[in-house]
Amino acid sequence: MTIHWCGTGLSAIPGLRRLIEAGHEVTVWNRTIEKAQDAVGDLTQRIQLFDIDALCAELQAGDIVVSMLPGEWHVPLAEMAIEKGAHFASSSYIAPEMRALDAKARGAGVVLLNEIGLDPGIDHLMAHHLVESYRASEAFDPSAELSFISYCGGIPKHPNPFRYKFSWSPLGVLKALRSPSKSIRDFKELDVSRPWDAISHYMAPLPLPESFEVYPNRDSLPFLGQYHFDPSWNVKEFVRGTMRLNGWAEAWSGVFAEIETLEGPGGDARLKEMSDQFWADNAYDEGEPDRVVLCVALKAEKDGKAIWHQTYVMDAWGDANGTAMARLVSIPLSIGIEAVLDGKIKAGVSAATDDPKLLPVWLAEVGKLAQHMTIVDHT
Repeated sequence: MTIHWCGTGLSAIPGLRRLIEAGHEVTVWNRTIEKAQDAVGDLTQRIQLFDIDALCAELQAGDIVVSMLPGEWHVPLAEMAIEKGAHFASSSYIAPEMRALDAKARGAGVVLLNEIGLDPGIDHLMAHHLVESYRASEAFDPSAELSFISYCGGIPKHPNPFRYKFSWSPLGVLKALRSPSKSIRDFKELDVSRPWDAISHYMAPLPLPESFEVYPNRDSLPFLGQYHFDPSWNVKEFVRGTMRLNGWAEAWSGVFAEIETLEGPGGDARLKEMSDQFWADNAYDEGEPDRVVLCVALKAEKDGKAIWHQTYVMDAWGDANGTAMARLVSIPLSIGIEAVLDGKIKAGVSAATDDPKLLPVWLAEVGKLAQHMTIVDHT
């Protein structure tokens, strides 16, 4: 069984190197041979120029295709994998077009594993753990009011005036600022057209508690089912969101104002200009450490008092081996790939595991990737 790893961008390398060093059969496919050689040439010479037809010709039943390419490649590669009886994995969100492949993948006995990176990925593992821990606790009360938050942010370890730094193209960040979000606040659905309309503050329970600006991201509501919330539960708050350093909203106020005015092809062109300028002005310097903070919390309240309240909190930063973001995205992906090859993931489209046998194993491995990771019991 061969792992066909496609894409050697900055977020891909630690997980890819881990698989090669573990002795797996890995072929690396990249749109630029030289970049792939720079990334893993000291470990392997099995590097090929990415071409979907060439990959299809080499792909065998039981192999796994890993896409760390731009999102538009995920579905075509997954479709190809199904046709060849091979598996597929990526760290990206499950798009509707990927979800639509579920029945076909099941019929072929093929795994399409997604959402196994940092966010989405590690946050899913933490959420599953907290929900199942609450269900199993003596405090469990189906009538309690539940509040769930999941906030993640890649932030500079050494803050700059812009309150943010970029480890890859800023274009994705800028496009995300144009995206609406859905969450639950005060028992009601909260629809927000722009993130800056819903910025609040969150005190992360780190060893030295630290305040961050946070806002809802994407559509949180489908994750109620994914995290096994019973439809009858009384949900006061449910939000998956983004975390930024305090002062971010003020530093970016001019960016927000301009984004509001951008439309059509001209607006897209201007976004690209902004992206290029931000990359020039606010990219990480060589060797400069990044930082990732992730907090996932579940609180149950009865009569205004917390009866169960725990927070998974993680703080990680870059070191001599690379960025925190890269290892937290790609190493969980590599763990998922090994589980697929070992036959531990069911056929069909799936996200980061909720399997009670795999969950503690994966969380223990994730714990090795951060300088600080723990569960805080607030009750």
